Amino acid sequence: MPTEDSQARQSTNLIMMIRPSAFRMNEETAVNNAYQSEAPGLSNARECAEDEFNGVVKALRQHGVKVAVYDSDPEDDTPDALFPNNWVSFHRDGRVGLYPMFAENRRRERREPVLHSLCIDHDLELESIVDFTEFEQHGVYLEGTGSLILDRVNRKAYVAIGPRTDRQAAAHFCDAFDYELVDFTALQTSGDTSAPIYHTNVMLAIGSSWAVVCDSIIPDTDEREKVMEALTDGGRTVVRITPEQVNGFAGNVLEVLNGEGRPLMAMSSAAHQSFTPEQRDVLGAIAPMVHAPIPTIEQLGGGSVRCMLAEVFLPHNAH
Repeated sequence: MPTEDSQARQSTNLIMMIRPSAFRMNEETAVNNAYQSEAPGLSNARECAEDEFNGVVKALRQHGVKVAVYDSDPEDDTPDALFPNNWVSFHRDGRVGLYPMFAENRRRERREPVLHSLCIDHDLELESIVDFTEFEQHGVYLEGTGSLILDRVNRKAYVAIGPRTDRQAAAHFCDAFDYELVDFTALQTSGDTSAPIYHTNVMLAIGSSWAVVCDSIIPDTDEREKVMEALTDGGRTVVRITPEQVNGFAGNVLEVLNGEGRPLMAMSSAAHQSFTPEQRDVLGAIAPMVHAPIPTIEQLGGGSVRCMLAEVFLPHNAH
């Protein structure tokens, strides 16, 4: 069974992003995403989302991050196309994962021509595609690095089991890509109700030497201890956030590299504001924070900056 290069690093300086050409609140995902809400009176949501998207691209590029931007097709009616991390993951051994999606209109986001354009534009090698999408036929889902938080250095995949994240599918990924599964259940609260969280990446983020986690929403004590022990293994600095900070997208952050190979922490301005001054000091001392405001995307889309960034780890073609 092929495995990834043991020299795998946690973050990359090449990010793929998809322009939100058909953005709106996706009624098919709102059924289990407590972070989506209507914006009455907002008549230009798509234009606002495109402006916010451009702001994220600009902020990353100004800090030396290489961003590859591709258009979505408005005729496909894919309101969440700007969240590509849910349908694709890239790996250092040249493999690409394609993932089973809960919402039918999100399945149209998977476009192999985009992957081939990415490889041509950046001289990358795509060795093979590992297709997990057959799980959709069985009502089983695993939404990419929304569901899977990958510790690429220590080969651990953290997975919060829920309606869009199936344990069997996650185990199948771990077998295919040689990861150890760290699974648990975390609860998202909306009003007076609690339910399994819709994506792991709203409550957990992992960098090379840091992690951000809301462990208090993992109700099972043994699972909580298992997650915290795995995160602190190797001396990683762990910043614990509250459920209120999760609602502010403080857990939806991502480590990226600039052109000099130095780590940065990408997030929205709302996430940046959600951290306490002490937390910002701790994390900022590890990696500079890069943020941009995306209020329309967060409110209507129910996701934040991390969801917008697909990390590209493919190797360069040998010449």
